[in-house]
Amino acid sequence: MLKIDSHQHFWIFDPVRDSWIDDQMLAIKRDFSPVDLLPVLQQHGIDGCVSVQASQTNDETMFLLDHAAANPFVKGVVGWVNLQADDLEDQLLQYKSYDKLKGFRHVLQSEPDDEYMLQPAFQKGIATLGKHGYTYDILIFPQHLPFANQLVGNFPNQRFVVDHLAKPHIKDKKLNDWQKDIEVLAKHENVSCKISGMLTEADWANWKVDDFTPYLDIIFNAFGAGRVMFGSDWPVCLLADGYEGTMRVTQSYTSKLSVTEQEQFWGGNAISFYNL
Repeated sequence: MLKIDSHQHFWIFDPVRDSWIDDQMLAIKRDFSPVDLLPVLQQHGIDGCVSVQASQTNDETMFLLDHAAANPFVKGVVGWVNLQADDLEDQLLQYKSYDKLKGFRHVLQSEPDDEYMLQPAFQKGIATLGKHGYTYDILIFPQHLPFANQLVGNFPNQRFVVDHLAKPHIKDKKLNDWQKDIEVLAKHENVSCKISGMLTEADWANWKVDDFTPYLDIIFNAFGAGRVMFGSDWPVCLLADGYEGTMRVTQSYTSKLSVTEQEQFWGGNAISFYNL
Protein backbone atom coordinates (compact mmCIF):
# COMPACT_ATOMS: atom_id res chain seq x y z
CA MET A 1 0.00 0.00 0.00
CA LEU A 2 1.59 3.27 -1.12
CA LYS A 3 1.18 6.03 1.45
CA ILE A 4 1.30 9.71 0.51
CA ASP A 5 1.16 12.68 2.86
CA SER A 6 -0.90 15.06 0.73
CA HIS A 7 -0.26 18.15 2.85
CA GLN A 8 2.94 19.40 4.48
CA HIS A 9 5.03 22.57 4.52
CA PHE A 10 8.64 23.73 4.42
CA TRP A 11 9.75 27.19 5.44
CA ILE A 12 12.66 29.37 6.51
CA PHE A 13 11.12 31.18 9.45
CA ASP A 14 10.67 34.93 8.96
CA PRO A 15 9.16 36.80 11.95
CA VAL A 16 7.52 39.42 9.71
CA ARG A 17 6.19 37.20 6.94
CA ASP A 18 5.26 34.44 9.39
CA SER A 19 3.65 36.67 12.00
CA TRP A 20 0.79 34.16 12.30
CA ILE A 21 3.26 31.99 14.24
CA ASP A 22 2.96 33.65 17.64
CA ASP A 23 4.58 32.93 21.01
CA GLN A 24 2.07 30.17 21.70
CA MET A 25 3.54 28.32 18.73
CA LEU A 26 7.18 28.03 19.78
CA ALA A 27 7.30 24.44 18.51
CA ILE A 28 7.08 25.67 14.91
CA LYS A 29 8.87 29.01 15.28
CA ARG A 30 11.93 27.82 13.38
CA ASP A 31 13.07 26.53 9.99
CA PHE A 32 11.69 23.26 8.56
CA SER A 33 13.32 21.54 5.58
CA PRO A 34 13.29 18.15 3.84
CA VAL A 35 16.07 16.87 6.11
CA ASP A 36 13.70 17.34 9.04
CA LEU A 37 10.74 15.63 7.37
CA LEU A 38 12.32 12.59 5.72
CA PRO A 39 13.05 10.61 8.92
CA VAL A 40 9.52 11.36 10.16
CA LEU A 41 8.00 9.97 6.97
CA GLN A 42 10.26 6.92 7.13
CA GLN A 43 9.34 6.30 10.77
CA HIS A 44 5.65 6.19 9.88
CA GLY A 45 5.91 4.28 6.61
CA ILE A 46 4.99 7.22 4.37
CA ASP A 47 6.36 6.88 0.83
CA GLY A 48 6.14 10.49 -0.34
CA CYS A 49 4.54 13.86 0.19
CA VAL A 50 3.00 16.92 -1.41
CA SER A 51 4.50 20.26 -0.35
CA VAL A 52 1.97 23.08 -0.02
CA GLN A 53 2.64 26.81 -0.05
CA ALA A 54 2.80 28.68 3.25
CA SER A 55 3.41 32.21 1.96
CA GLN A 56 1.98 34.09 -0.98
CA THR A 57 4.86 34.88 -3.30
CA ASN A 58 6.21 33.45 -6.52
CA ASP A 59 9.49 32.92 -4.67
CA GLU A 60 7.64 30.50 -2.38
CA THR A 61 6.64 28.38 -5.36
CA MET A 62 10.24 28.22 -6.61
CA PHE A 63 11.48 27.48 -3.07
CA LEU A 64 9.22 24.42 -2.93
CA LEU A 65 10.09 23.34 -6.47
CA ASP A 66 13.80 23.51 -5.63
CA HIS A 67 13.22 21.24 -2.64
CA ALA A 68 11.17 18.87 -4.79
CA ALA A 69 13.90 18.69 -7.43
CA ALA A 70 16.51 17.80 -4.81
CA ASN A 71 14.38 15.34 -2.83
CA PRO A 72 12.68 12.46 -4.67
CA PHE A 73 10.28 11.81 -1.77
CA VAL A 74 8.64 15.19 -2.48
CA LYS A 75 6.28 13.97 -5.18
CA GLY A 76 4.36 17.17 -5.88
CA VAL A 77 4.09 20.89 -5.10
CA VAL A 78 1.05 23.10 -4.55
CA GLY A 79 2.41 26.58 -5.09
CA TRP A 80 1.07 30.11 -5.11
CA VAL A 81 0.39 32.40 -8.03
CA ASN A 82 -1.58 35.62 -8.26
CA LEU A 83 -4.76 34.31 -9.84
CA GLN A 84 -5.83 37.85 -10.68
CA ALA A 85 -2.61 38.78 -12.51
CA ASP A 86 -2.98 40.03 -16.07
CA ASP A 87 -0.12 37.77 -17.14
CA LEU A 88 -1.36 34.64 -15.32
CA GLU A 89 -1.45 32.59 -18.50
CA ASP A 90 2.16 33.49 -19.31
CA GLN A 91 3.24 32.55 -15.79
CA LEU A 92 1.52 29.17 -16.01
CA LEU A 93 3.15 28.49 -19.36
CA GLN A 94 6.56 29.17 -17.81
CA TYR A 95 5.77 26.73 -14.99
CA LYS A 96 4.97 23.94 -17.46
CA SER A 97 8.62 22.81 -17.41
CA TYR A 98 8.28 21.84 -13.73
CA ASP A 99 6.67 18.41 -13.72
CA LYS A 100 6.27 18.35 -9.94
CA LEU A 101 4.14 21.51 -9.88
CA LYS A 102 0.64 20.09 -9.56
CA GLY A 103 -1.57 22.96 -8.43
CA PHE A 104 -1.99 26.20 -6.55
CA ARG A 105 -3.51 27.62 -3.39
CA HIS A 106 -4.50 31.04 -2.08
CA VAL A 107 -4.94 31.69 1.66
CA LEU A 108 -8.62 32.51 1.35
CA GLN A 109 -9.17 32.12 5.09
CA SER A 110 -7.14 35.29 5.70
CA GLU A 111 -8.95 37.52 3.22
CA PRO A 112 -11.11 40.20 4.92
CA ASP A 113 -13.84 39.61 2.36
CA ASP A 114 -15.46 36.19 2.88
CA GLU A 115 -16.67 36.32 -0.73
CA TYR A 116 -13.20 37.03 -2.14
CA MET A 117 -13.23 33.76 -4.09
CA LEU A 118 -16.29 34.91 -6.04
CA GLN A 119 -14.65 38.04 -7.45
CA PRO A 120 -14.71 37.92 -11.27
CA ALA A 121 -10.95 38.29 -11.56
CA PHE A 122 -10.35 35.43 -9.12
CA GLN A 123 -12.77 33.17 -10.96
CA LYS A 124 -11.10 34.06 -14.24
CA GLY A 125 -7.88 32.83 -12.64
CA ILE A 126 -9.52 29.54 -11.64
CA ALA A 127 -10.67 29.08 -15.22
CA THR A 128 -7.11 29.61 -16.41
CA LEU A 129 -5.80 27.00 -13.96
CA GLY A 130 -8.27 24.51 -15.35
CA LYS A 131 -7.21 25.29 -18.90
CA HIS A 132 -3.66 24.27 -17.99
CA GLY A 133 -4.61 21.22 -15.93
CA TYR A 134 -3.67 22.52 -12.47
CA THR A 135 -5.52 21.63 -9.28
CA TYR A 136 -6.74 24.10 -6.66
CA ASP A 137 -6.57 23.69 -2.87
CA ILE A 138 -9.37 25.46 -0.97
CA LEU A 139 -8.15 26.83 2.38
CA ILE A 140 -11.15 28.21 4.27
CA PHE A 141 -13.04 28.40 7.55
CA PRO A 142 -16.60 27.05 7.98
CA GLN A 143 -18.19 30.46 7.27
CA HIS A 144 -16.69 30.34 3.76
CA LEU A 145 -18.32 27.06 2.77
CA PRO A 146 -21.43 28.55 1.08
CA PHE A 147 -19.19 30.70 -1.12
CA ALA A 148 -16.93 27.73 -1.88
CA ASN A 149 -20.04 25.84 -2.97
CA GLN A 150 -20.79 28.59 -5.49
CA LEU A 151 -17.18 28.61 -6.70
CA VAL A 152 -16.89 24.88 -7.35
CA GLY A 153 -20.31 24.84 -8.97
CA ASN A 154 -19.10 27.37 -11.50
CA PHE A 155 -16.23 25.10 -12.55
CA PRO A 156 -17.50 21.51 -12.69
CA ASN A 157 -14.44 20.29 -14.59
CA GLN A 158 -11.87 21.86 -12.26
CA ARG A 159 -10.27 19.60 -9.63
CA PHE A 160 -10.69 21.12 -6.15
CA VAL A 161 -9.65 19.78 -2.76
CA VAL A 162 -10.73 21.21 0.60
CA ASP A 163 -7.87 21.52 3.05
CA HIS A 164 -8.26 20.51 6.71
CA LEU A 165 -12.00 19.62 6.46
CA ALA A 166 -12.60 23.41 6.16
CA LYS A 167 -11.43 23.72 9.79
CA PRO A 168 -14.53 22.75 11.79
CA HIS A 169 -14.77 23.93 15.40
CA ILE A 170 -13.61 20.65 16.93
CA LYS A 171 -12.47 22.20 20.20
CA ASP A 172 -16.00 23.52 20.80
CA LYS A 173 -17.61 20.32 19.47
CA LYS A 174 -19.69 22.31 16.97
CA LEU A 175 -21.16 20.36 14.07
CA ASN A 176 -24.46 21.66 12.74
CA ASP A 177 -23.70 24.53 10.33
CA TRP A 178 -20.40 23.03 9.22
CA GLN A 179 -22.03 19.65 8.61
CA LYS A 180 -24.84 21.12 6.54
CA ASP A 181 -22.51 23.18 4.38
CA ILE A 182 -19.80 20.54 3.90
CA GLU A 183 -22.42 17.99 2.84
CA VAL A 184 -23.72 20.41 0.21
CA LEU A 185 -20.18 21.04 -1.04
CA ALA A 186 -19.46 17.31 -1.21
CA LYS A 187 -22.28 16.83 -3.71
CA HIS A 188 -19.95 18.29 -6.33
CA GLU A 189 -18.06 15.30 -7.74
CA ASN A 190 -15.09 17.49 -8.68
CA VAL A 191 -14.32 18.24 -5.02
CA SER A 192 -12.17 16.11 -2.71
CA CYS A 193 -11.25 16.62 0.95
CA LYS A 194 -8.01 16.33 2.89
CA ILE A 195 -8.18 14.62 6.26
CA SER A 196 -5.58 16.98 7.66
CA GLY A 197 -5.10 19.72 10.21
CA MET A 198 -7.62 18.27 12.65
CA LEU A 199 -5.48 18.18 15.76
CA THR A 200 -4.85 21.91 15.73
CA GLU A 201 -8.59 22.58 15.49
CA ALA A 202 -9.08 20.60 18.71
CA ASP A 203 -7.80 21.30 22.22
CA TRP A 204 -4.05 21.10 21.54
CA ALA A 205 -3.09 19.64 24.90
CA ASN A 206 -6.18 17.65 25.85
CA TRP A 207 -7.72 16.15 22.71
CA LYS A 208 -8.85 12.53 22.60
CA VAL A 209 -9.12 10.22 19.60
CA ASP A 210 -12.91 10.08 20.00
CA ASP A 211 -13.15 13.87 19.59
CA PHE A 212 -12.62 13.48 15.85
CA THR A 213 -14.97 10.59 15.11
CA PRO A 214 -18.15 12.67 14.46
CA TYR A 215 -16.27 14.89 12.00
CA LEU A 216 -14.65 11.97 10.20
CA ASP A 217 -17.99 10.17 9.98
CA ILE A 218 -19.51 13.22 8.29
CA ILE A 219 -16.63 13.63 5.83
CA PHE A 220 -16.44 9.96 4.84
CA ASN A 221 -20.22 9.74 4.47
CA ALA A 222 -20.35 12.92 2.40
CA PHE A 223 -17.35 12.44 0.10
CA GLY A 224 -17.02 8.67 0.11
CA ALA A 225 -13.73 6.80 0.35
CA GLY A 226 -12.84 7.76 -3.21
CA ARG A 227 -12.53 11.51 -2.53
CA VAL A 228 -10.66 11.76 0.78
CA MET A 229 -6.90 11.76 1.32
CA PHE A 230 -4.45 11.68 4.21
CA GLY A 231 -2.49 14.80 5.10
CA SER A 232 -0.40 15.60 8.17
CA ASP A 233 -0.16 19.38 8.01
CA TRP A 234 3.42 18.93 9.26
CA PRO A 235 5.03 20.89 10.88
CA VAL A 236 1.91 22.74 12.10
CA CYS A 237 0.73 19.47 13.65
CA LEU A 238 3.67 19.70 16.09
CA LEU A 239 1.51 22.11 18.10
CA ALA A 240 -0.79 19.23 19.06
CA ASP A 241 1.13 15.94 19.41
CA GLY A 242 2.68 16.03 15.96
CA TYR A 243 2.91 13.29 13.36
CA GLU A 244 2.48 10.59 15.99
CA GLY A 245 -0.88 11.97 17.13
CA THR A 246 -2.03 12.54 13.57
CA MET A 247 -1.25 8.95 12.63
CA ARG A 248 -2.90 7.62 15.78
CA VAL A 249 -6.17 9.38 14.99
CA THR A 250 -6.25 8.49 11.31
CA GLN A 251 -5.13 4.88 11.74
CA SER A 252 -7.70 4.34 14.47
CA TYR A 253 -10.51 5.58 12.25
CA THR A 254 -9.47 4.05 8.92
CA SER A 255 -8.76 0.61 10.39
CA LYS A 256 -12.47 -0.17 9.97
CA LEU A 257 -12.37 0.52 6.23
CA SER A 258 -11.92 -2.16 3.60
CA VAL A 259 -8.44 -2.76 2.21
CA THR A 260 -9.42 -1.03 -1.04
CA GLU A 261 -10.77 2.00 0.84
CA GLN A 262 -7.61 2.19 2.94
CA GLU A 263 -5.48 2.08 -0.21
CA GLN A 264 -7.50 4.97 -1.63
CA PHE A 265 -7.28 7.05 1.53
CA TRP A 266 -3.59 6.55 2.31
CA GLY A 267 -2.27 7.10 -1.19
CA GLY A 268 -4.40 6.24 -4.17
CA ASN A 269 -6.64 9.30 -4.06
CA ALA A 270 -3.75 11.75 -3.67
CA ILE A 271 -1.84 10.06 -6.50
CA SER A 272 -4.88 10.32 -8.74
CA PHE A 273 -5.88 13.84 -7.76
CA TYR A 274 -2.42 15.36 -8.12
CA ASN A 275 -1.29 13.05 -10.92
CA LEU A 276 1.79 12.07 -8.92
